[in-house]
Amino acid sequence: MNAIAHTPTPTRLSELLRLPPYQAYSYSYPHKTAYRPLQPAQSLADLWAAERRDALFLYLHIPFCSYRCGFCNLFALARPDAAKVEAYLDQLEHQLRATARALGEHRFVRFALGGGTPTYLDAGQLQRVFDLVERHATIDLRAVPAGIEVSPETVDIEKLRLCRERGIDRVSMGIQSFSDAEVRTLVRPQQRAVVEQAIGAIRDAGIATMNLDLIYGIAGQTRASFLASIDSALTHAPEEIYLYPLYVRPLTGLGRIEAKKGERAGFALQPESLDDRLALYQAGRERLLAAGYQQVSMRMFRAPHAPDIAAPVYCCQSDGMVGIGCGARSYASGLHYSSEYGVARRSVAEILDHYLAREPATFAYADYGIRLSVEEQRRRHAIQSLLIRPGLDRASYRDRFGADCLDDLPQLRELFELGLAVADDDLIELTDAGLARADTIGPWLTSAQIAERMHDYRLD
Repeated sequence: MNAIAHTPTPTRLSELLRLPPYQAYSYSYPHKTAYRPLQPAQSLADLWAAERRDALFLYLHIPFCSYRCGFCNLFALARPDAAKVEAYLDQLEHQLRATARALGEHRFVRFALGGGTPTYLDAGQLQRVFDLVERHATIDLRAVPAGIEVSPETVDIEKLRLCRERGIDRVSMGIQSFSDAEVRTLVRPQQRAVVEQAIGAIRDAGIATMNLDLIYGIAGQTRASFLASIDSALTHAPEEIYLYPLYVRPLTGLGRIEAKKGERAGFALQPESLDDRLALYQAGRERLLAAGYQQVSMRMFRAPHAPDIAAPVYCCQSDGMVGIGCGARSYASGLHYSSEYGVARRSVAEILDHYLAREPATFAYADYGIRLSVEEQRRRHAIQSLLIRPGLDRASYRDRFGADCLDDLPQLRELFELGLAVADDDLIELTDAGLARADTIGPWLTSAQIAERMHDYRLD
């Protein structure tokens, strides 16, 4: 068991800026380490009856992979036995059926298959997933934005053509680096030739949007080698590129390696290259901007040839997400819920076994999550909006919460003082310097109550 270590958040952002810029990735608020058992369990029918259900996001989680990368702290299990995979798909259908019934009249306007690695499934199993979605959920997969996550070694043209036929229009593939030496450092048995073949298969399948993920801060990585990976990606003209800073987290493969090194040295260690992350980010950002890409967030860059999506737009700040599968999260305005959270293989396996043993009727209830006060809903809206361009829309915030965001969160004014954001009557937008500090600003805006819950969480 490990307590989650979080840097105490100073009251003033100027104090926090003296620390390394990479504090935490605020991709969701509150983080799952703030979740706890719900007592009593919450009826999904009662929960969703009070919510708008005409613009929902349906997310299905496939928690299986060919191998577990050294940096990964996602809910995933490497190389499960075949019977467990089949049992999981059975349970996935039970959960989706129960959830759709609880939702009543509803409409999904966005869909994603994530993980783990959904393409760890074979073509027949993927077909089964698409069938159960169309059987139980109110969604037309061919008429809404629909994405899937893949890894290079699981990609083949049969699976991708199936995905395209069923409505998938975006494929996101984690490459991390085009350097075989760098991916070995990440404890990832991947070869560049396999990556190139996978990219070719994605293009041959005719999927409109390809996203490639790259990592900076890998031990031994240099500015030249990082830019070489970006240039290799650019030769394939991906519609999106994400640049992720490396985090070495507890209980991951890299975390265990560094912990053992620290035990031998008598103190905690971090890879020296982590100190170079900001310089690598700036170099990568400049290269992508020069290639015509638009920066959407600290991590996301969109190509000028990326397709416009005419389907209804899902807004994570105000529209709900319905997560199906072990490890998936669901977001209603006043309650976020999921299964339990674990990182180590043993805890992931135990949580997955608990999911597989559940009676179908129990999926009509949420029994693990966090209730959000109005204050936390305001804070979430501000964080989720601010860290992505165009930024925090003040009018939308007023319409939803009946007050100005600068009155509810006066600390936002410090962003202007430090040159990290600019504001007009309608919008608060991070400057380039602010985007570079997104992983500092997000944790800084975390409430004291949520930070305490995260700190007290015991991870295994």
